[in-house]
Amino acid sequence: MKTAKKIKVLQDVIQIKSINGNEAKVADYLANILNEYGIASERIRYAEGRDNLVATLSQGDSQTVLGFTGHMDVVDVGDESEWVHAPFAAEIVDGKMYGRGTTDMKSGLVAMVLAMIELKENNVPFNGTIKLLATVGEEVGELGAEQLTKLGYADDLSALLIGEPTNYNLMYAHMGSINYSVISYGKEAHSSMPEQGFNAINHLNEFITMANEELHKVATDHVNEELGRTIHNVTVINGGNQVNSIPSRAVLQGNIRSIPEFSNEQVIALLENIIQQLNENSPYHLELVIDFNKIPVQAEKNSELIQSIQQQFETPLPLVTAAGTTDAAEFTKSKNQFDIVVFGPGEATLPHQVNEFVEIDNYLDMIDKYQAIAKTYLQ
Repeated sequence: MKTAKKIKVLQDVIQIKSINGNEAKVADYLANILNEYGIASERIRYAEGRDNLVATLSQGDSQTVLGFTGHMDVVDVGDESEWVHAPFAAEIVDGKMYGRGTTDMKSGLVAMVLAMIELKENNVPFNGTIKLLATVGEEVGELGAEQLTKLGYADDLSALLIGEPTNYNLMYAHMGSINYSVISYGKEAHSSMPEQGFNAINHLNEFITMANEELHKVATDHVNEELGRTIHNVTVINGGNQVNSIPSRAVLQGNIRSIPEFSNEQVIALLENIIQQLNENSPYHLELVIDFNKIPVQAEKNSELIQSIQQQFETPLPLVTAAGTTDAAEFTKSKNQFDIVVFGPGEATLPHQVNEFVEIDNYLDMIDKYQAIAKTYLQ
């Protein structure tokens, strides 16, 4: 495939507005270009307008399966007036393509698709299967990865390469993530007679104090040498409806970044215990809701997959970890264990920011690197 077409394909995909949805149009586009080069694909419907895409390319008799995965959704653009280049124009200036999703992570996903196409187009020999898993809803709960895992699409994987942006670093581990809400039910009263009511905001304050203390103990007592310590933050609070009324309802939201040494199940049990203690023999009525529960991922630092990547570079790439989560948190719930690494074009600091961009040379190089990795791993 000519360089101009590789760039045009990425521009076309960036121009599809798949903000927290509408991934079916991305899936359609990718399916069409794969079909153009003789690679069949399958759509797996998540919801109306939201299709995952799975495609395979096989040679030889090996049962080894190398997964390529990326998500098709992007986050909201925020204040569009702050963008120097329109977020869905995919403009190219000074060797950079600008637009929402250029880094996170349509450049990685498209590079994987084009790598598969060029392997087939150039009759590159390898022994095994490359499986593309293009997912919906990664930004809002890793919805597609969860669905595909439950349906068994990850059960035959030998290794999984995730094309999230890493800027020539190899990310082999990341923390888990738990989003939770606590709803506080009080009793309304006039602010001049607070004894006649129960202040729902004050009850949340008691929860915050206890949760911070208990999770600080967890962070003190448990540490992962590579991922660090459990992180907890209360990030949203809403309550009350009038300044001279005791609030009868208030809600907070919090986020916890977890490590294997103190599991997600243990974190949730700790939160439930705090709620139980506060509700017991008191006017409190607090309710805990777990909104998002993604496990930590920790792969081997010297896996066969990572070795296959390192062989493509004269100088070994740095091995890194991250606090953010990826679709690996769902795919690793499959029936088998497999090597994992996150490696893709783009700066890891650019996702979700205005004026997001990807270096064209980085994107084009990654198309070549994905081919070389597949050929090395599937030899």
